[in-house]
Order: sequence, then C-alpha cells, then structure tokens
Amino acid sequence: MSKAQELYTHAKHRIPGGTQLLSKRPEQFAPDQWPSYFTKAKGCEVWDVDGKHYYDMTTNGIGACLLGYADPDVSKAVIERIENGCMSTLNPPEEVELADKLCEIHPWASQVRFARTGGEICSVAVRIARATTGKDMVAICGYHGWGDWYIAANLGDGASLDGQLLPGLKPAGVPKALRNSAVTFHYENKEEFDAILEAYGDRLACVIMEPVRNSLPKDDFLEYVRDGIHKAGGLLIFDEITIGWRYKFGGSHLALGINPDMAVFAKAMGNGHPIAAVIGTKEAMHGAEDSFISSTYWTESVGPVAALATLKKMEETRVWEHAEKMGIALIDIWNRLAEKHNIPAEAGGMPCLAHLTYTKYPLELKTLYTVLMLKEGFLGNNACYLTLAHTPEIMEKYEIAIDKVFAQMSEILKKNDYNAILEAIGGPVCQSGFKRLLD
Repeated sequence: MSKAQELYTHAKHRIPGGTQLLSKRPEQFAPDQWPSYFTKAKGCEVWDVDGKHYYDMTTNGIGACLLGYADPDVSKAVIERIENGCMSTLNPPEEVELADKLCEIHPWASQVRFARTGGEICSVAVRIARATTGKDMVAICGYHGWGDWYIAANLGDGASLDGQLLPGLKPAGVPKALRNSAVTFHYENKEEFDAILEAYGDRLACVIMEPVRNSLPKDDFLEYVRDGIHKAGGLLIFDEITIGWRYKFGGSHLALGINPDMAVFAKAMGNGHPIAAVIGTKEAMHGAEDSFISSTYWTESVGPVAALATLKKMEETRVWEHAEKMGIALIDIWNRLAEKHNIPAEAGGMPCLAHLTYTKYPLELKTLYTVLMLKEGFLGNNACYLTLAHTPEIMEKYEIAIDKVFAQMSEILKKNDYNAILEAIGGPVCQSGFKRLLD
C-alpha cells in the first residue's frame, strides 16, 4: 500500500467522510488507486506524498486555480501581505479596494459583501434576499453548496436535487421544519418554473441559479426567469462560482447581457486563496443592513489581496480566451481519438469546462481511463477545467497519452466482457454522487 493509500485509510476513520470536500474523495476517481494527497502544486503540475509527478488534467483545484497553481504574481502579493500581518483588530483596506473593483467590472451592482467560500456566500446571498423581500421560499436551479437552505429541497423528496449536479444528497441533519422552503426546477424548463410561480409566487424570496453550466441558455430562458421572479416580487441571484471569470471576465451574465439583482463569486476569484463575494444592487442588498451576517475570518487580508492580484492578472492575460482555446482543442482531441479507437464516448460542454461522456459503462470506463492515465503521469478523468498553465506543449503530451490509453481501452472493450473491464481497473469502480464511506 502506498503512503497516500495508508494516509487515506487512516483519514476515513479520523475524519468523517474522509475529506473536507466530496469532489476530492478518491472514491470519485479511482478507489484505492487515486494519489489523494499532494506535497507541491505548480502551474498544472502536482507532486503527491509518494513523490510521483502528474499533470493535472482534471478540475485543477475544483475550478479554483484558473491561473494555475501557485501563480507567482498572486503568491508575491499574498506573501507580502502575510509578512505584514494578515489579521488585525482593524479592517483590511484591500476589502474596500476589491469592492470598488467588483462594482467597476459590474456597473449594474453598487454594493458588495464578502465571505471566504462558495457555500458561505450562497447562504449569505439567500439570507440577504429573504431579509430584503420579507419572504422565505427559494427556487433553485443548479448546485449551490451544502447549506440547510439548499438541502432542504430534499426534505420529503430525496430526488429533488438529483438533477442539480450531485445526486444522493440526503437531508440528514437539516431541520424538518424547513420542508417546502426550497423548490427546484431544471435548466431551460419553463414549464417547471411556471408551476413554481403559480404554486408559490407570492412566497418566493428569490431564484438562485447558475446562468451557465454545460451549455449556453436558449430561448431567452434567463430573461424569462428574471421577468417571472420580478413579477412575483422576488429577486434573481446568479451563481457564477464555477463559470464566472472562466467563460467571461466578470461572469457569464456579462457576456449574455442579462443583469441579476445579485451575483455570487468564489473559486477562481482568489486563484487558490479563499475569497467569495456577493454583489448586488442597492435595492437588493439593503436586507444585509438588517440581518446579522458576520464572521471573524471574513476580515482577514489574504483573500482580498489574492483576489485583487488574480483579477489584475486575469485582465492582463485574458485567461478566459486561453481557457476556451485549450478547451476547444481538448474536446477535438477526445472526439477524434474516441472515433479512431471506437471508444463509446463523446466530448462536449463549455470548452472551459470540457467534459467527456461515456455512452456505455460510464462509471467503469471513467475509472479505467483514470487508472490508465495515472500510469502515464496524468491526473485524468471525464472533466478538465482548463487554466492558463495548460500550454499547447502540455496539451500535446496529453494527446499522446490519450491516444495510448484509448488504444488500451479499445483492446479491452473488444473482448466484449464486462469482467475484463473490471480486471483492467484492478480495484473498485468509482462512485457517482454522495455515498457513505463507512457503515
């Protein structure tokens, strides 16, 4: 057993759930084989606790490091702030500078509140919307974290959130009194949204939704939702935590020309350093004056400093254009080589969030691909969030590895034997969604 596997085996008994983030569980990739822990990360390269080197062709910090790991300009700004102290009885002036910068990028917004994580800032935004409108219900379209307000949608119907990215999110620990406080509708499903408005319109504080996930909206869907929730007296919140900065500097809604009442950001805004923001119109944000929303570590300095340095470099490099270019190239490589080797798979999605979908044995082939890619020196699965560090030279190396791995997978599939796939994996198949690790 490797050092990484020994450490994770111990962690599952010491840390409930094994990791702090579901998306970083080894079971989501290749159980008993995924390297699990890192000692160094630079650009899109990672070194694990066993000293092995990999190129990261997965989500690169779950989408947090759009500039690449340990970007030197961001690190320089953060180190300077740390050396001068990052926490004090007084407030960091950088948070005011960052608030001004965000409102400059988003002229429709005039006020900002900060937190440090995506889940926190979604909860803050919903709290503000409820305080502003005096209403309680929330309509949800997309994935927005672990908060009670969100998981409450599964109270009474455990499948309500299954279509919102992560299936199997059970409402254990969420007060049953929150039942019917959150309802869901699917992306581009106007009929579902209309049904919510008809049943709960006068009780809706807000709609919170991802404006873009796997594809751009069609048939004026976002305008339809905006107009519907406004007519009902509620607010529209765009969750730009995953797509924001990556598809368009400032968020996808700027590219689409549709302004919400509030928008939330996290992940890539700090390039690996915790920072999150909700921005909004003065009218939408006034509830924050009345509601108690406060936390000590929302006042530390590293987050705002990292965000300011990150935004500056994003603008200078136009990283969103590079991510799209590399994503288009990867989608083409996946599709071209899948056809060459008769792999039952199709690549697509937003290029900056490129993904590969297997049409047969989806979990098994995803696991097999991951296992074989590890042997080639790549962290690889069925999704790749492209970064500034993914150069054409690295993409060329990955293409060579994909060609080799798809050829191996093709030979296994030719046997037309399910057990041959399992034997080639050499361990358990990866999980999908939320599952308990210990019984």
